[in-house]
Amino acid sequence: MKSSIPPIVSVDDHLIEPPGIWQDRVPAKYKSVAPRLETLPADAFSKVNGAYVASSDPKGPPAAWWHYEDKYYPVIRYIAQAGYPPDQDDSHVVTLDDMRPGCWQQKARLDDMTLNGVEASLCFPNYPRFCGQIFNEAKDHDLAMLCVKAYNDFMVDEWCAGSGGRLIPLCLIPLWDVAAAAAEVRRNAARGVRAVAFSELPAWLNLPSIWSGHWDPFFEACEETGTVIAMHIGSGTRTTITSPDAPQVVSTVMIFANSAASMVDYMQSGILARYPTLKLLYAECQIGWIPFILERADDAWLTHLWAHDDRLSGELPSSYYKDRIFSCFFKDNVGIDMLDRIGADQVLFETDYPHSDGTWPNTPQVAEKLFGHLDQATVDKIARGNAIKLLGLSL
Repeated sequence: MKSSIPPIVSVDDHLIEPPGIWQDRVPAKYKSVAPRLETLPADAFSKVNGAYVASSDPKGPPAAWWHYEDKYYPVIRYIAQAGYPPDQDDSHVVTLDDMRPGCWQQKARLDDMTLNGVEASLCFPNYPRFCGQIFNEAKDHDLAMLCVKAYNDFMVDEWCAGSGGRLIPLCLIPLWDVAAAAAEVRRNAARGVRAVAFSELPAWLNLPSIWSGHWDPFFEACEETGTVIAMHIGSGTRTTITSPDAPQVVSTVMIFANSAASMVDYMQSGILARYPTLKLLYAECQIGWIPFILERADDAWLTHLWAHDDRLSGELPSSYYKDRIFSCFFKDNVGIDMLDRIGADQVLFETDYPHSDGTWPNTPQVAEKLFGHLDQATVDKIARGNAIKLLGLSL
């Protein structure tokens, strides 16, 4: 007999940022350079060496472009795919009117959650990228700091406020200033925020690594406030690719390797020993790879003594996994088959609304297929209980 799927708590969804987040909050002197949505032809820009440059002959239907400092960034269909048939998944630039209102409007989002059997949702950003890399790359970090705070104020005071706890705040930090990052964690924790977005692999962003000691004030603030460090796949900006001419689908398959590399870093770095209540969340990485990583990390620890150094903690890497490191999934039969080795208490569920990979509006059916055969207590943990406990939710 199958268990029933309870109301779901999704720990990885996304916000398509509405136009007023920054323009409504930054001082007047910054409005001409702060992020703002402009409607321009779909082909107003083309991508050259990773940057968008003006096209000589812009054409196409009206489309939304974020304009920040001197750079333009498109709003692309696949980040707002909910409601479109899968075979219409594409990379065209679209306007907000081309997507479901639930992508960017609070009430409509709550309605779409109800339709999908989701009681509560934690949303990662889209335009600023998954841990606010856009602001780290900005020329003016004074403005960027204002933008980080504006995003967080919107997240707490507008997006989540009045939702009855159904929308769970996730805030950003200024990645370029660790003292300010720690202060921002504390500022947001004081108003009930229990999750902060961070990069899986900060060194890939040309920032200090977690081995350097640079991030210790940030880790200290997170531990002190009970703030979970939430790391979305791709938050290191780079992805694993086998060759320059390999298609994008190769890195799409391999992107879980970012999370795997990050987990190995944390388990062996001594950070989880120095901050014994610090908790990590890996988002959209799936879970089937975890048992091998735990086994391999321990084997390397015991076998390759020449590879150790004095920054390591002295304990088996896997000893820092239980109750400290959590991962979420939404498409992983292999992981469910190995749940006893992964740990039913370490696994959380997600819908990835409104991305092209997402399961809206069929998430309860997807959940039933994936893990509905498990006992009811385990189903309840995966679908909601683990998220409620990790994030201290009052649901």
